Amino acid sequence: MLIKKEYETSISGFEAWSGAVETQDLIVLHEKEDEFEALIEELYPDGIDETTLNDLLWFEDDWIIEVLGIKDEDDEETDDTEEEE
Repeated sequence: MLIKKEYETSISGFEAWSGAVETQDLIVLHEKEDEFEALIEELYPDGIDETTLNDLLWFEDDWIIEVLGIKDEDDEETDDTEEEE
């Protein structure tokens, strides 16, 4: 059985679980909710179920972070070090 649920708010209103929580937090922290939602709507024009969305956040986190242009603290430190040289 497939149950789809529409979220009135944004990705921040989605109740992610397990490893998806960290990716969701990064998206919200970097204020990339609109970009992420546009990406999901483009990839899944007929909608996406909760499990697929959670799995995408959990297992495709590196791809999502790259597509949204989110840099982690390690990348920023590396960039700062390179600029100082």
